[in-house]
Amino acid sequence: MRLKQVHVLDLTKIDGSGDFSCPRCGTAISPDDCTEEAYSILETKVNSHGLEELVIRCNRCASLLRLTGFSLLQKLSEMDEENSEKKREKPPCYIAHV
Repeated sequence: MRLKQVHVLDLTKIDGSGDFSCPRCGTAISPDDCTEEAYSILETKVNSHGLEELVIRCNRCASLLRLTGFSLLQKLSEMDEENSEKKREKPPCYIAHV
């Protein structure tokens, strides 16, 4: 029986738009890849707030990758939405000269 490598990746520590390389073989993994050529989704873990963890397998080297940090990313996204709504709620200011 062959042991598989499991790597834990915290998405909050990845720069950019979510693209990263497999820690073992360097294969580029992108969340925009819908073809499952580079990776396959094996398991999703959700809670009442949404996605908590995602387990994927690199299709090149068969390493398992546990992706974490979704809850913090979701909170940051919600905070950005709230801030943009607050900016839109401000009524326009008019200055009248006497």
